[in-house]
Amino acid sequence: MSFWNAQRLRTITGGVWLSKPAHDEAFGVSIDSRSIVPGQIFVALPGERTDGRAFLEQARAAGSPVAIVGSGEVTIPHDMGVLQVPCPREALVRLATAYRAEAKSLKVVAVTGSCGKTTTVRLIDAVLGRRFTGSASIKSFNNDIGVPLTLLNVPLGHHYVVCEVGTSSPGEIERLARICDPDVAVITSIGRAHLEGLGSIEGVACEKAQLMVHLRAGGLGVVPADAPTLEPFLRSIPRDRLVSFGLDPASDVRVTGITSTGDGTLFSINDRGAYRVGLIGSHNALNAACAVVVGRRFGLRDSEIAEGLATAAAPAMRLEMRKVGAVTIINDAYNANPDSMRAAIRTLAGITGGRRVAVLGDMLELGSSCKAEHQALGESIDREPIAEIVIGVGAHAGSITTGLTHRFPRSDDAAIAEIVALVEPGDIVLLKGSRGVALERVASALVDRFESGSAKPKDVEQLH
Repeated sequence: MSFWNAQRLRTITGGVWLSKPAHDEAFGVSIDSRSIVPGQIFVALPGERTDGRAFLEQARAAGSPVAIVGSGEVTIPHDMGVLQVPCPREALVRLATAYRAEAKSLKVVAVTGSCGKTTTVRLIDAVLGRRFTGSASIKSFNNDIGVPLTLLNVPLGHHYVVCEVGTSSPGEIERLARICDPDVAVITSIGRAHLEGLGSIEGVACEKAQLMVHLRAGGLGVVPADAPTLEPFLRSIPRDRLVSFGLDPASDVRVTGITSTGDGTLFSINDRGAYRVGLIGSHNALNAACAVVVGRRFGLRDSEIAEGLATAAAPAMRLEMRKVGAVTIINDAYNANPDSMRAAIRTLAGITGGRRVAVLGDMLELGSSCKAEHQALGESIDREPIAEIVIGVGAHAGSITTGLTHRFPRSDDAAIAEIVALVEPGDIVLLKGSRGVALERVASALVDRFESGSAKPKDVEQLH
C-alpha cells in the first residue's frame, strides 16, 4: 500500500476528507503553488499576509492532486482531493515523521551548529554523491517546515538525505531530531549564535547536543573537539559512538596542513592525504573534515571523498566569490554571529592582490550581549587591521567604537549608494552581516556600477 494513499494520509494527519482524490498518485509535498512539481501534495499553510487556501486552484493547475488545508471555509477545485486538518503545519510534521519511520533503508545525516551548517551539508552531499544516490536540504530548510519538506521529497530509491537542522530557542532541535531520526548527526561548531533565545554559550551547547541524544541505535555522532561547553551534554552518549574533529591534537580526526588561497583551501587529515575544497577560508577545512568523517562512515575510499570535496560548490551568500568587472565581491551576507563574522574577516585579511574593503552589517539575535559583542568586534579589528576600508552598517554600527573608517546607521538605498561609491576598480569587497541588514543589495549595486552593459555574461565571472 502506498504511503500516499487517501486512508493513510487521513490517519496520519487526523484530518477529514472534504473531497477525496480520484487516484493515489501523489508523491512529495510543496508549500508553494508556484513551484509545485506534478504529483506533489500542496500543504496550504497560513501566513501573515495571506493563507495558502487562496492558491488551491493554482496548485491544482500546476499538477497537485491533493491539498491539505486548515479549518475554515474552502473552495474546492474540480478534481482535487482536499484534506482538512486541525493544523497544516503540524500535519506536515506528522507526515514527515511517519515517512521517515517507513523509509527504513534511507540513511539520514543531520547537521547542526552555530556556523557552517549549510556549507557542511553541501560538502557531505558532494562526498556521498560520488557513490550513492541522494539529496540534501534546499537552501537553509532547517526548521519544522524545512526539515519535513526535505524528508517528504526524498525520491524513492535514494540511499541518503542530508538534513540541515537549525534552532533559535530551546526545544527546537529535539523536535526536529525526532522527525528526522538521524543515522549520523553532525555538530559543526558551538558559538555565540541566537543568544537572544538560547541565553548563553552553555544554552547553545545544550540545545545542539539534543541532536546526538536522538541518534538512531548504532548511529554516529560527529562533534567539534574544540567545544568544551559541549562535553557535559554528551555524557549520556557512549564514547564509541562519537568522533571528534578539529585542530586539537587530541581530535580523533585532526585537521592539519591547512593552506587557504584565493580560489580554495587545502588540508590533510592526521598529517596524511591531501584534500581540496574550492571554498575560501581556512575554517572550511573544518567543515570539510565533517564530510570526511561521514564519507568514511558510509564506506567511501579517501580518493572518492577527495573527489567529492573537489567538486563541491559554495552555497549562495556564504563566502561566495564573484568577479564583477575589475572588482572582486566576497558575498557572505546570508547571516552573521560573532564567530562567523571573525571567520569571514580573517578570510578577507588573508587575501592579497587589491585594496580590501570590509562592509560589516549588524549581528542580530544576540540579546543582552549585542552591544558588548559589537564593541569586542571593533576592538579586535583595531588590534589586527583586516582591510584598508572597514564600513559598519546598521543600528548597532555605533557600538563598534573602534576599527571602522565609515559608519552607516541604516542600510537604505541612500546608504547603499554611498557605500558603493567608496569602492574603486581593483578592490576586494567583503559583505558580511545578518539577514535583517540585507547586504546582498550592495552586491547588486556593485554589479550595476562595475558591470559593462554590453558584455554582462563575460564581465560577471562566477569563481566557485
